[in-house]
Amino acid sequence: MHTESIAQWQHTHIFGQDKIRSGERRTLIVIILTSMMMVAEIVTGLLFGSMALFADGIHMGSHMIGLGISFLAYIYARKHAHDQLFSFGTGKVNALAGFSSAIFLVIIALFMAYESINRFIHPVRIEYNQAILVAFIGLIVNGASMLILGDNAHKHSDHDHHDHINAHADNSEHHSETHAHTHAKGTDQNLKAAYLHVFTDALTSILAIIALFGAKFFQFNWMDPFMGIVGSFLVINWSVGLIRATSRVLLDHQIHPQTQQKIIRALEGYKDTRVSDLHIWSIGPGIYSSEVSIVTKAPDSPDIYKALIPEDAGVVHTTIEIHLCHD
Repeated sequence: MHTESIAQWQHTHIFGQDKIRSGERRTLIVIILTSMMMVAEIVTGLLFGSMALFADGIHMGSHMIGLGISFLAYIYARKHAHDQLFSFGTGKVNALAGFSSAIFLVIIALFMAYESINRFIHPVRIEYNQAILVAFIGLIVNGASMLILGDNAHKHSDHDHHDHINAHADNSEHHSETHAHTHAKGTDQNLKAAYLHVFTDALTSILAIIALFGAKFFQFNWMDPFMGIVGSFLVINWSVGLIRATSRVLLDHQIHPQTQQKIIRALEGYKDTRVSDLHIWSIGPGIYSSEVSIVTKAPDSPDIYKALIPEDAGVVHTTIEIHLCHD
């Protein structure tokens, strides 16, 4: 068989990962804003003795590094999208960056808790007016950053996947592969991590302001380090949630059971088809690869079975194995 004759069944595994995402540009803008505010809060916190403000600055600095990880992940995924060493493209770089950012968040949150506890033991004088001013400025910067990243950044990616279909069928062994690129939207774990970094920055700014007001007007000096501890625990809680979500992608967890059942019903609704095995796992934001084993007494073209998979399932790469059974 000539190379030209099988070219129509060959395909790439890029799945649109070579395109620039809007999240990449927005993340860069937020990195610049965050780095400027980080320096201001750390310096002011040290000068005016506010642990809550210092913790907010350190937290913002950690987020700047986390945002940097997100930004570099976008670039790396795009630059290596055509690298054939990646079996299903570079989509999982997105999840890996989110996982790394979450781990870094946990480490910095533990540091915040340690420093706050130390301030309980060794309190310092706080210059409230200056510290409150900088905390408010930090909150404004955080709010602007959240708007830049978008309030739905933690829910959906914004990349479109163009329709493309390639199929291969071996009639003698009834073994076939079907590959499809469909339009899909799903969780961009990288952008979600960036949004979480900015959101927790805003939260710690609010906690710092509350602590400073409480200490200034009601002499609740304990509130400053206490809010640092509260902020650290909230950050750890959210980070653990992101670690779980990204781990499911990195460890090839199955797609949600409801989606699995939806696909099984669609396939088994065709003639006398039964699904004997089904594996569907994430290979990028909102896109999935699947392997399906079908038992039937009347085998059809793999394109027919591929077309039965609902488009909203986000399956962009499918391998179908067909077993002939006369019973």
